[in-house]
Amino acid sequence: MKKYRIAFFDTKSYDEESFNKINEKYNFEIKYFKGHLNGNNVILTKDADAVCIFVNDIADAEIIDALAENGVKLIALRCAGFNNVDLSAAQGKIAVVRVPAYSPYAVAEHAVALMMALNRKTHRAYLRTRDGNFALNGLMGFDMHGKTAGIIGTGKIAKILIHILKGFGMNILAYDLYPDYNFARENDVVYTTMDELYHNSDIISLHCPLTDQTKYLINDYSISKMKDGVMIINTGRGQLIHTNALIEGLKNKKIGAAGLDVYEEESEYFYEDKSDKIIDDDVLARLLSFNNVIVTSHQAFFTQEALANIASTTLQNMQDFIDGKPLENEVKSK
Repeated sequence: MKKYRIAFFDTKSYDEESFNKINEKYNFEIKYFKGHLNGNNVILTKDADAVCIFVNDIADAEIIDALAENGVKLIALRCAGFNNVDLSAAQGKIAVVRVPAYSPYAVAEHAVALMMALNRKTHRAYLRTRDGNFALNGLMGFDMHGKTAGIIGTGKIAKILIHILKGFGMNILAYDLYPDYNFARENDVVYTTMDELYHNSDIISLHCPLTDQTKYLINDYSISKMKDGVMIINTGRGQLIHTNALIEGLKNKKIGAAGLDVYEEESEYFYEDKSDKIIDDDVLARLLSFNNVIVTSHQAFFTQEALANIASTTLQNMQDFIDGKPLENEVKSK
């Protein structure tokens, strides 16, 4: 019996390690490719039954047509987001599945790590003390207790984050198109308008999907409504924030700090070692110049548990497709 063939793109050593371990159960034939899926390398999918892609791979209409022509029947995203796939073009040609939740704890905990590091300036203290500077000037933070966190989007990740922040004694404001009032009632969370959330939050954390409605949700106008010195955390999608507007807010001190695990033009940099090169993205370079900004390389998901869950769910999605079972994690064009 012919083995099911999968072409993996944008793979790193840790992807191979986690998927090879889980694949012992499925025995698929996997070919790993380091490059992002694009028009130049789509030929590599010839005779593959499925492709497995990540956040910076592109599956637009042209790529999808080429995949279908090469015999690919399934696109398996090993991530939750699917804004990099043209679902309309895929409709009726190739099924699309994803991993909706791999470790909401990982992402929520990373959001807290960014908050704490920015507040107590541990990233700056670390560099100072290594250089023999033990002065405290410029390192003052604030008590999280009693402060207000504004949470935009209240899915699984946000709910875990809320539990953690409630442990600090913080007040929680939330906004969601589909509020979970039972959760709010049980956890003393107040759903409110976006304007009220902007106006009253000391820290704003983004946990909503990237859609046409949420693209550049954080912009000049929304920033103008926020508290002076607000901290903004984004572990969602880069294009939730208009980066130039964020930079202006940082320059004029309206924004006190920003923790970014994502960036709207991240595909050329994130997950790659560029340490021996000059960063020619002027916007990213400007962000990195602020001592009150922490940028991490889309690593919020990156825990042992999350990688195991991603591999397990992705390969089970493929097995369900092969077996003709209902695809629990399928995404379709609306």
